Amino acid sequence: MNIIFFTHPRFLGHQSMPRFANMLVNGMKKKGHQVEVWTPKPNFHKLPATETLKKWLGYIDQFIVFPIVVKQRLKSVDKNTLFVFTDNALGPWVPLVSNRNHVIHCHDFLAQRSAFEGIDENLTGFTGKLYQKIIKKGYTKGNNFISVSKKTQSDLHKLLNFTPAVSEVVYNAMNRDFAPQKIDDTRIKVAKETGIAFLDGYILHVGGNQWYKNRIGVVEIYNELRTHFNITKPLLLVGTEPNNELLNLIVSSPFQKDIHSLSECSDEMVKNLYSGASLLLFPSLDEGFGWPIAEAMASGCLVVTTNEPPMTEVGGQAGFYIPKRPLNLNNSNWALESAGIVNDVLSLNPITHKKNVLQGIENVERFKQKKMLEAVEEIYSKIITTE
Repeated sequence: MNIIFFTHPRFLGHQSMPRFANMLVNGMKKKGHQVEVWTPKPNFHKLPATETLKKWLGYIDQFIVFPIVVKQRLKSVDKNTLFVFTDNALGPWVPLVSNRNHVIHCHDFLAQRSAFEGIDENLTGFTGKLYQKIIKKGYTKGNNFISVSKKTQSDLHKLLNFTPAVSEVVYNAMNRDFAPQKIDDTRIKVAKETGIAFLDGYILHVGGNQWYKNRIGVVEIYNELRTHFNITKPLLLVGTEPNNELLNLIVSSPFQKDIHSLSECSDEMVKNLYSGASLLLFPSLDEGFGWPIAEAMASGCLVVTTNEPPMTEVGGQAGFYIPKRPLNLNNSNWALESAGIVNDVLSLNPITHKKNVLQGIENVERFKQKKMLEAVEEIYSKIITTE
């Protein structure tokens, strides 16, 4: 096959999307397909400007300059070429090739649902709604979709006003190698790297400050865990530096000296952090997939996450589940109830703990790269054959 991948421009500084795109690009190359990558160049974005202005200059590169470039390049592209959009957020470019072989990879529709359905935890302003409307107008011109979870596929179908020719689910594959390590060794490595004593274990959370990651809920659960149960393990927040709201909650916690945050961790450090953790606490309100769940399980780490899809899709029978955090906590014992479940997991006897670790490792066999790439390749071939 001849495949052209549309990807987010590098100047946006994304992390997970470039990894996903690289996995597809490199995977299809290894399978012998002819591959190109089309992405906007920073013609305007590279100009000296404030961060706010750079954002708008980046829009010029993406939505004015790049479409002109694409139209010129299309004149010399074979008609049997497959155009692959590595993210549904690239919707504005879909109309450029909607009359050719194409497919759109869909990761999540959280921003779309916030704009059009209204999510109380993430109210969208006028410009945000306008931007999401442009994205939707674009991807709805497409007719072939691959979603990373059944939850994402369900959201897609609600947003489309037609039945697509192709709508398949292919679960994400882990784009880094995660595997269990000797817990004591990794904890020593983590302690040396951070200067923090984690030798007796720690509760881990991996994620950013996005509203749906529910980092506030992580600290709320930790406060209740320390208050009501005989647990003294520290909490480690890995990812983006805490925003002001989260930082204020940490500072006001009676256990603030045991709450730590790490950012800009290397891949090797992240692997060590998963392997050395007592458990991963991942109480997300929503996700497109939920990478940390699979990564933790592959590392031999138990996972406590939200009893909602797609977290339940990824965690399967190997996960431990808590209720979704309500918007209004008045008269709610959500944090205490969740802390009780975390305490139960931390208190598992060695035999049960090992059994659940092995169950998690078996569960994530579903998310191997080889399996994902084979499924994607089959769908790509079907689209070219039928269109």
